[in-house]
Amino acid sequence: MRGNNRHLRRMMDKMGLDMNEVHDVQKVIITTAKKEIIINKPSVTEMKAQSNSIFQIVATNLEEKELDTPIFNKDDILLVCQQANVDTDKAISALTESKGDLAQAILLLTTK
Repeated sequence: MRGNNRHLRRMMDKMGLDMNEVHDVQKVIITTAKKEIIINKPSVTEMKAQSNSIFQIVATNLEEKELDTPIFNKDDILLVCQQANVDTDKAISALTESKGDLAQAILLLTTK
């Protein structure tokens, strides 16, 4: 087993990869448009290659939480603003009410 680890490290060195453990990580939060994934006390490893970093997160427990207010794409908000001829706040409100459905949001604003 030990020889395999040494071989792996040599291969990574040849490829220009530097791998280090990130210590004392308390929490990692991944936010999507509709939910948050909260990982408490994960094991995190960073691999650096030239100007890029790759993070490997190993979790023993995680929690998923639905967002109260979804995060909308700027392009979606702009489209609703243009199609319904309203400001950004009204577009976001309509998108929230329609749970992100663009057509429904535009209909809500144009039929009022």
